[in-house]
Amino acid sequence: MPASLSIKNVPDETLERLRRRAESNHRSLQGEVMSILESAVRPQIRLTPMEVYERVKALGITTPSESVAIIREDRDSR
Repeated sequence: MPASLSIKNVPDETLERLRRRAESNHRSLQGEVMSILESAVRPQIRLTPMEVYERVKALGITTPSESVAIIREDRDSR
Protein backbone atom coordinates (compact mmCIF):
# COMPACT_ATOMS: atom_id res chain seq x y z
CA MET A 1 0.00 0.00 0.00
CA PRO A 2 1.53 3.36 -1.03
CA ALA A 3 2.36 5.83 1.70
CA SER A 4 2.90 9.57 1.74
CA LEU A 5 6.12 11.06 3.08
CA SER A 6 6.83 14.58 4.22
CA ILE A 7 10.29 16.10 4.39
CA LYS A 8 10.57 19.09 6.67
CA ASN A 9 13.13 21.88 6.88
CA VAL A 10 14.74 21.28 3.49
CA PRO A 11 17.43 23.96 3.04
CA ASP A 12 16.69 26.42 0.23
CA GLU A 13 19.89 25.52 -1.62
CA THR A 14 19.05 21.81 -1.55
CA LEU A 15 15.53 22.46 -2.75
CA GLU A 16 16.78 24.64 -5.61
CA ARG A 17 19.30 22.00 -6.72
CA LEU A 18 16.55 19.39 -6.58
CA ARG A 19 14.27 21.59 -8.70
CA ARG A 20 17.01 22.08 -11.29
CA ARG A 21 17.70 18.36 -11.35
CA ALA A 22 14.00 17.59 -11.82
CA GLU A 23 13.78 20.10 -14.65
CA SER A 24 16.84 18.70 -16.42
CA ASN A 25 15.34 15.20 -16.17
CA HIS A 26 11.92 16.44 -17.36
CA ARG A 27 10.25 15.39 -14.13
CA SER A 28 8.12 17.01 -11.49
CA LEU A 29 9.73 17.66 -8.13
CA GLN A 30 7.83 14.70 -6.70
CA GLY A 31 8.86 12.50 -9.62
CA GLU A 32 12.50 13.40 -9.10
CA VAL A 33 12.35 12.65 -5.38
CA MET A 34 10.67 9.30 -6.14
CA SER A 35 13.39 8.47 -8.69
CA ILE A 36 16.12 9.29 -6.16
CA LEU A 37 14.46 7.17 -3.47
CA GLU A 38 13.97 4.21 -5.82
CA SER A 39 17.59 4.40 -6.92
CA ALA A 40 18.80 4.60 -3.31
CA VAL A 41 16.99 1.44 -2.20
CA ARG A 42 17.48 -0.64 -5.36
CA PRO A 43 19.73 -3.63 -4.68
CA GLN A 44 23.17 -3.04 -6.16
CA ILE A 45 24.86 -5.71 -8.21
CA ARG A 46 28.57 -5.83 -7.46
CA LEU A 47 30.72 -7.63 -9.98
CA THR A 48 34.21 -8.92 -9.38
CA PRO A 49 36.86 -7.84 -11.89
CA MET A 50 36.79 -11.35 -13.34
CA GLU A 51 33.01 -11.17 -13.85
CA VAL A 52 33.40 -7.83 -15.63
CA TYR A 53 36.12 -9.33 -17.81
CA GLU A 54 33.95 -12.33 -18.68
CA ARG A 55 30.98 -10.11 -19.59
CA VAL A 56 33.10 -7.90 -21.82
CA LYS A 57 34.72 -10.94 -23.41
CA ALA A 58 31.28 -12.41 -24.10
CA LEU A 59 30.33 -9.22 -25.95
CA GLY A 60 33.19 -9.80 -28.36
CA ILE A 61 34.64 -6.35 -27.81
CA THR A 62 38.18 -6.10 -29.11
CA THR A 63 40.71 -3.33 -29.33
CA PRO A 64 42.41 -2.86 -32.69
CA SER A 65 46.18 -3.29 -32.60
CA GLU A 66 46.52 0.18 -34.11
CA SER A 67 45.38 1.66 -30.81
CA VAL A 68 48.74 0.78 -29.22
CA ALA A 69 50.56 2.78 -31.88
CA ILE A 70 48.14 5.70 -31.52
CA ILE A 71 48.57 5.82 -27.73
CA ARG A 72 52.36 5.52 -27.99
CA GLU A 73 52.48 8.30 -30.58
CA ASP A 74 50.35 10.54 -28.37
CA ARG A 75 52.54 9.89 -25.33
CA ASP A 76 55.73 10.54 -27.29
CA SER A 77 54.41 13.85 -28.55
CA ARG A 78 54.16 15.31 -25.03
